[in-house]
Amino acid sequence: MGAMSVRSKSSEPSAQSEAPHRAGFACFVGRPNAGKSTLTNALVGQKVAITANQPQTTRHTVRGIVHRPDAQLILVDTPGLHKPRTLLGERLNDVVRTTWAEVDVIGFCLPANEKLGPGDRFIAKELASIKKTPKIAIVTKTDLVDGKTLAEQLIAIDQLGKELGFEWAEIIPVSAVSGEQVDLLADLIVPLLPEGPALYPDGELTDEPEQVMIAELIREAALEGVRDELPHSIAVVVEEMLPREDRPADKPLLDIHAFVYIERPSQKGIVIGPKGKRLKEVGIKSRKQIEALLGTPVFLDLHVKVAKDWQRDPRQLRKLGF
Repeated sequence: MGAMSVRSKSSEPSAQSEAPHRAGFACFVGRPNAGKSTLTNALVGQKVAITANQPQTTRHTVRGIVHRPDAQLILVDTPGLHKPRTLLGERLNDVVRTTWAEVDVIGFCLPANEKLGPGDRFIAKELASIKKTPKIAIVTKTDLVDGKTLAEQLIAIDQLGKELGFEWAEIIPVSAVSGEQVDLLADLIVPLLPEGPALYPDGELTDEPEQVMIAELIREAALEGVRDELPHSIAVVVEEMLPREDRPADKPLLDIHAFVYIERPSQKGIVIGPKGKRLKEVGIKSRKQIEALLGTPVFLDLHVKVAKDWQRDPRQLRKLGF
C-alpha cells in the first residue's frame, strides 16, 4: 500500500511559508461503529473540544477542532444519521442534507474489516445527491485487516463512487488506534478548505471536556472495592455521546457508549463480577453521577475490553487519553 501514502512534506519549504491559512468545516458520516468518534479523537489529539454554548460561526454541534499552523479544521456533528432505522427508513431529514451542503468536506467512514453493506450504500447514495461538497472516503480500522483485504475494500469503495456517478476527492486508509495515516488525513483535508483566518481562537475550548469527566466518573465507580486487585489497570474511554432520536423535547435521553479497558483477560472477571453483577452496579452508580453532572437522563452502555499491557504501550496510552 506504499503508493497510497506519499507524503509531500516540505519538498519546497519556501512555498510552505507563503501558503494561505485555511479554515473550514468537515463532518464525518458513516454507520454506527464505523470509527467516527475514535477518528475525531485521534485528529483532535484526544482533547475532544466541547465549545461554549453560545452559537458562533456554526449552528452545528462542534465535535472537535484541529488547530494547525496552516489551518483550522472544525469537525461538526451531523444530526440524525446515527440510527440505522432512520438511516434506512424515511428520507434523511433536511437538517442532514443542509449540514452536508454547508460543510466544506464530508468524510465517509467505512471500516476496513466489514464489507460494504446496504447501510453504506444508502449513505453513499445520499452523498451523491450533494453535488458541490468534496467527499473523502476514509477506510478506518486498517489495523484489523491484512493488505489484501484492505486493497479489496479500497477498490470496492472506488467502484461505489463510480456506480453512483461521483468521484471521491480522496480514498485514504487510516487506523486511529495505531495513529497510522491520521496526520496524512488532515493533510489531505486542509487543501479542500476555503482560505481564511481561524474561526475559533485557540484558547476557547474548555480543557475538561464532558467526555473526560464522564470517563473519570465511570473509572472511579469501576475501581471501587477492587483497588487492591487492579490499582491502575483500568482506563475508560467514552466512544460516543448521542441524543436518542425520536424523543420529545421535554423528555430527552442521552446515549453514552463507553469502554472500560483492562490490561489482561484475567482481570475481566474482576470488573464484570459474578453474572455481570459488578459491572451492572458500576453502570448504575456512574449513571446517576453522570446524570447529576449533565442534568439530563442518560442511557449508559458499558463494555469491558482488554487492551494488552496498555500502561506500557505509548500508542495505547495516547488512544486512552493519557
